[in-house]
Amino acid sequence: MEYSYRTKINVLFIVLILFVFAALGTATNAPRRKLTKKYKGPCMAVNSIDKCWRCDPFWAEDRQKMADCALGFGINAMGGKYGPYYIVTDNSDDDVIDPKPGTLRFGVIQKGPLWITFAKSMRIELSRELIVSSNKTIDGRGKYVHIANGAGIKIQSASNVIISNLRIHHIVPTAGGLLRESDDHLGLRGGDEGDAISIFNSHDIWIDHISMSRAADGLIDAVAGSTNITISNCHFTDHEKVMLFGANDHSVEDRGMKITLAYNHFGKRLDQRMPRCRFGFFHLVNNDYTHWERYAIGGSSGATIISQGNRFIAEDKLLVKEVTYREKSTSSVEEWMKWTWISDGDDLENGATFTPSGDQNLLSKIDHLNLIQPEPSSKVGLLTKFSGALSCNIRRPC
Repeated sequence: MEYSYRTKINVLFIVLILFVFAALGTATNAPRRKLTKKYKGPCMAVNSIDKCWRCDPFWAEDRQKMADCALGFGINAMGGKYGPYYIVTDNSDDDVIDPKPGTLRFGVIQKGPLWITFAKSMRIELSRELIVSSNKTIDGRGKYVHIANGAGIKIQSASNVIISNLRIHHIVPTAGGLLRESDDHLGLRGGDEGDAISIFNSHDIWIDHISMSRAADGLIDAVAGSTNITISNCHFTDHEKVMLFGANDHSVEDRGMKITLAYNHFGKRLDQRMPRCRFGFFHLVNNDYTHWERYAIGGSSGATIISQGNRFIAEDKLLVKEVTYREKSTSSVEEWMKWTWISDGDDLENGATFTPSGDQNLLSKIDHLNLIQPEPSSKVGLLTKFSGALSCNIRRPC
């Protein structure tokens, strides 16, 4: 059969339209999307944080510009801005009492602002927990930096800390003993439980573009009065208890805790605590929850949770597809119904349900908090497309 020229043009046009729609489906809300590392196209700064710096081909010539890009409750985290650069050249961590210059441990304990980068791609096996002091940025952009098969990172009694573009996984408990906590203080510390990142009595913290999996305890914990924290653009997989915000139901110092979760992807083989909250105020905006087993968001002790523009896709095999979980052992139904948990513009798929409670008009009363404005949940697949550690090249858009 022969086709006319017009028919051939129409066929080509239809094929082109189908290709465009297929591409858009992949970029926005394909239910089980492909991982970012397979993307080969031009730079796409798809959310309000990434738009601040990512597609600038000269990002590596002004790394400290990133310090102006945080949003949410961690917006004032300046990290090591205005300080000198420190380059990690040595991936060893043999001496925790007198760390060698050139190691990551030597950099994070120095006084004053410091912007820490890496001379090359490396895997660092921490022999003991890494104590990060105030006014530090750990910037892994441009290299493949793994913190793996050892202890994790601890931010304790510190402020103005930025941690970006690391791959943190297979974190294990480590023994206690003497440990250099700062350049002029040596402390005797107990054993570490194996958190990937632990935030203790600290404020103004920004954690961005981290790939995290497989820690002995939590992936990110924030306790003991920690506040003003943003966790953004991260990718979480292969873990049971992902995030704990507030140590226990007696830690009243966490009443002032404020944490933003934005543009994160909670991916494969996760069980619960995304996050698990106590006492404070938690804003969850435009995150992608594509896997959970027991629950996605949990809490107790009067935690306020605002969920806006998130996507929740329940697993086919789950009998209970509820997103939320209240700790029943510490509260009655009458009590937890007073806790303000709001779902606003969320996309609940495959039978997922969100049980709201408390003051459903709270959003109209908190304009002074300057929350990140949510984009439509239909865009979550695109907004979180580049979550996790980025594969950046110098002199190219990241």
